[in-house]
Amino acid sequence: MSASGGTRAIVAALGANLAIAVSKFVAFAFSGSSSMLAEGVHSLADSGNQFLLLIGGKKAQREATPQHPFGYGRERYIYAFLVSIVLFSVGGMFAIYEGYEKISHPHEVEHWYWPVGVLVFAVIAEGFSFRTAIKESNELRGKLSWSQFIRRAKAPELPVVLLEDFGALIGLVLALLGVGLAVLTGDGVWDGIGTVCIGVLLVLIALVLAAETKSLLLGEAAGVEEVEKIEAAIVDGDTVTGIIHMRTLHLGPEELLIAAKIAVQHDDTAAEVARAINAAEARIRTAVPIARVIYLEPDIYSEAEAAKGPDPEATPGGPTPHPAGH
Repeated sequence: MSASGGTRAIVAALGANLAIAVSKFVAFAFSGSSSMLAEGVHSLADSGNQFLLLIGGKKAQREATPQHPFGYGRERYIYAFLVSIVLFSVGGMFAIYEGYEKISHPHEVEHWYWPVGVLVFAVIAEGFSFRTAIKESNELRGKLSWSQFIRRAKAPELPVVLLEDFGALIGLVLALLGVGLAVLTGDGVWDGIGTVCIGVLLVLIALVLAAETKSLLLGEAAGVEEVEKIEAAIVDGDTVTGIIHMRTLHLGPEELLIAAKIAVQHDDTAAEVARAINAAEARIRTAVPIARVIYLEPDIYSEAEAAKGPDPEATPGGPTPHPAGH
């Protein structure tokens, strides 16, 4: 996933959320609407989240060091996970608490035109941000559905912005309903109910983000298409006759580690094997440019061992497991 595409979406969301946060707090000051306060905190939390994503992207660009020999690519995953924590605690739990207080001690919404006007402005601004995130995502998701794109994306920025903007738009609709019903009925409880609904929505989105970024932090393999390209690039049919077993791991969104035990002819010289490995590494990097760290171990393929099953611990082993297991 393109880092520049993610950055454009983050900057668009940051600009929209800062403007929206200011307008919501102004509306809250004039109207006393708890929905406005919850939405203002939500937009402020989202703005902080975008700052976190930008910081993570910057830190991930640092060069590898002896202490961190594989670089800092996973910084982007760490900061995306922090986003989910902020969204859960600052956005979701605060909104639920504020809504509960408003339901327990309701009061009439004053100067209703302030929150309504701000919410309409916020819908337009969030719609612009959401449109930017969709446009950038469409260039990368291909034929994947939106849910598949969010689950499989290795770069966390666009899925985070997509979910935040989607949640913000739904939250604005809930806030409009809460404020509208409170004004029509003269009962401020509806404003509190709308606030609680906003909080529950934010908590659910935060949990989805936490689950996805946790998987990335633990370490995910390359996608099936990338694995197939790597396998095709390794085998040349001459010196490298097959793959005994292979493992892939994302060191970051745009950094892939590949470790494989490859089958070579039993009568090949060491020089021939070395040349074949260098050639295979070059073919891998051409086929999958994000392959940054490659370890290829030559071995003699054994049909007897292969008959025992695809046990990666059996070396020399049998055929490689299904690509999903890499």
